[in-house]
Amino acid sequence: MVMVELTKDNFEQEVLQADGKVFVDFYGDGCAPCEALAPFVHGCADKYGDKLKFAALNTTKARRLAISQKVLGLPVMAIYSGGEKIEELIKDDATEANIEAMILRHI
Repeated sequence: MVMVELTKDNFEQEVLQADGKVFVDFYGDGCAPCEALAPFVHGCADKYGDKLKFAALNTTKARRLAISQKVLGLPVMAIYSGGEKIEELIKDDATEANIEAMILRHI
């Protein structure tokens, strides 16, 4: 499955107004932990993309949007449903094991 590349222009439509749950990977330019997790997250999108929508937002290009979503440190992996963030993993908690466990709780 392809991950939807989010921007400030499509975030509301792709995430907040989406039917069902959406996994969002908030990452930034030069964020080493984000880069390290990217292949794993894309693998999860391939593995679970038929049950959960996967999307990613480069916060470097959308700082105001990230702040409005209370994303203050990176990486952040979040699950949205009904226009609201219902679970998230922040910084050191965003491990491969925790990410997959969070996905499994929501599919």
